[in-house]
Amino acid sequence: MEPVTTTVSVAMWVAFWIVVLTALFIDLAVLNKHKGHVSIKEAALMVTAWVSLAALFGGAIWLFEGPRHALEFYTGYILEYSLSIDNMFVFIMIFGYFAVPHDLQPKVLLWGILGAVIMRFIFIFVGVQLISAFSWMIYVFGALLIFTAAKMLLQKEDEKMDPGNSFILKVFKKIMPIKTDYHGNNFFVKENAKWFATPLFAALLVIEMSDVIFAIDSIPAVLGITRDTFLVYSSNIFAIIGLRSLYFLLSGMAGRFPYLKYGISVILFFVGVKMLISHHVKVPVPLSLGVIVCILALSIFASKIFPPKEQVH
Repeated sequence: MEPVTTTVSVAMWVAFWIVVLTALFIDLAVLNKHKGHVSIKEAALMVTAWVSLAALFGGAIWLFEGPRHALEFYTGYILEYSLSIDNMFVFIMIFGYFAVPHDLQPKVLLWGILGAVIMRFIFIFVGVQLISAFSWMIYVFGALLIFTAAKMLLQKEDEKMDPGNSFILKVFKKIMPIKTDYHGNNFFVKENAKWFATPLFAALLVIEMSDVIFAIDSIPAVLGITRDTFLVYSSNIFAIIGLRSLYFLLSGMAGRFPYLKYGISVILFFVGVKMLISHHVKVPVPLSLGVIVCILALSIFASKIFPPKEQVH
């Protein structure tokens, strides 16, 4: 099995960090001043800009590091971005459950996305170290992805995540009481010499927990595409850049792609099988890229052409 390592130049690592830090600053600091009121058109333009940035960076990888690295980057990016879409649908559900006002959502998104960046770094490091030390961990990761895919496929509509039943939220309530009303953009308030958490912090807590869950799924998935540490990092972080814009786009289009989650589950199943057979069969990267793109396209196409009966007007 191909070892977990990196073969790209130091200059590419430097370029990556310059682009990523600049992009995160622009997205989370400069553009994050709209108080949660973003039109679908504005969100679509921003999403297009961030996807184009990732495409250009992949082009730079192709130019300076070769086509194989570039194809692995694009495949990993598309895979991680599709998982990010599912992550954003969970964000939408959490905001709806806690009835977070639109003008307060950007603050939670800011910390939620920064949390996602940190979680990905931690899990990438752990995942890479595990596969480097124990080659059989590839089977564990593959089985995890297949289990996740099966769970997504078999999950019924009435079994969707209930943010109020989050384990971390139940534990936190034993430490500090949570108020039922909002106090501006404050996460905590002090009343009668006693501290309380606000629903805004409760929403953030559940979102950070969802970041952990999605990191557990996403890192094994990208390791099924490439063993290059740089490509694992870069494809993940580029998929996270612009999640704020993606959230506003999907929140304005919620329900328009009901079959997307099935497409994502099939992709996870495919990558899981790919990891399980990796010691015996080498699946070409262009084939993996083609399969992932086709599955996503089919799930979106089916959502538009064959919507569920309850969505037909």
